[in-house]
Amino acid sequence: MAAIFAAEGPAPVVVLERTADGGRKILISGGGRCNILPSAVAPERFVTDSPAHLLRGMLRSWPLAEQRRFFEDAVGIPLALEPETGKLFPQSNRARDVRDGLVALARRRNVRFQFGVTVAALGHGTRGWRVDTSAGAIHASRVILATGGLSVPPTGSDGTGLRIAAGLGHDLHDTYPALTPLTASSAPAFLSGLSLPVRLRAKWKGRTTESHGGFLFTHLGYSGPAVLDISHVCARSLMDGCGQGRASVRVCWTDTPAAEWESRLRGRDGSVLGALSRTLPERLSEFLMAQAGVPRDRRTSSLTRPERLALIERLTAYDLPWTGHEGYKKAEVTGGGIALDEVDPRTLQSRRHPGLYLCGEMLDAFGPIGGHNFAWAWATGRAAGRAAATQFG
Repeated sequence: MAAIFAAEGPAPVVVLERTADGGRKILISGGGRCNILPSAVAPERFVTDSPAHLLRGMLRSWPLAEQRRFFEDAVGIPLALEPETGKLFPQSNRARDVRDGLVALARRRNVRFQFGVTVAALGHGTRGWRVDTSAGAIHASRVILATGGLSVPPTGSDGTGLRIAAGLGHDLHDTYPALTPLTASSAPAFLSGLSLPVRLRAKWKGRTTESHGGFLFTHLGYSGPAVLDISHVCARSLMDGCGQGRASVRVCWTDTPAAEWESRLRGRDGSVLGALSRTLPERLSEFLMAQAGVPRDRRTSSLTRPERLALIERLTAYDLPWTGHEGYKKAEVTGGGIALDEVDPRTLQSRRHPGLYLCGEMLDAFGPIGGHNFAWAWATGRAAGRAAATQFG
């Protein structure tokens, strides 16, 4: 995206790409379908340790409606809304169409690609910048770093851009995996593969982060949109050196409030398992009953008050046991990164080095799943590209 808009200027544009084809995170997103955009942007759900107003300004610099028109008109990819999730996908449901469409548009604008090329160093040269690559040195008047973070290393994200930015004196906030599955040493194997919609609350340092959506039991622990959206809280609590302890995560397995469960479990006589299984998968119902110390054959009329209260607590505020996370290998994004006040919020130009632009996942900001991080990438890439096309260091 940065290259496409940088090509609007008079200078030739070269993309240096370490993989053989580029855009691999596009290819694996959305289960191979590519969730290009959300149907509504949510700046309040983004996470940053930088001033929030900078994040909001950068995200809103390219309104969602204009982004959609760009993909449909300029790239030539009709989009379709998935109503139940609020996500926008290409009508073809092919992520490859998105990647190939962007590359094709860049080439139509005379962008030159060098695939299979790695960058070893970036420094000031006689004509602005000298970029030392595996294919030799390149001299450029302006350089855009759009190298991503550390998530999913096989796609080419190995932190090169972050190291270059740090080496040039930029302030970086500690990085951590975000939108990554959680692990549990005692994950119940018989629940593996079970999924359902839930509400989660992660609490750490006195702050509560909430999410809702799909929850999936895995053979290693837990995944699904609701889990991914709070996983950064868990990841940060593990790396905290201030003795604040690990984050607590509680699950409300249904939309049924505690008072309604109280009524159901006090109502007409029937099996407790039957009362739960009308709303929850039977396997999960059995598990929660066991966790509450309620025998499988218990009837509602025989429930003791302590049993009923223990069961309601596990239905509405289950303390989810977790031990870790699956790290960058499964993380959809990287948390932390270059502090937002290190760049001009309108142009994304470095405040330390004129002629250098920083954008995308390298910056200290990420949003929830559902296309929000693509919206951030597109908006910041466009801003950096347009500025690089017109500004000179």
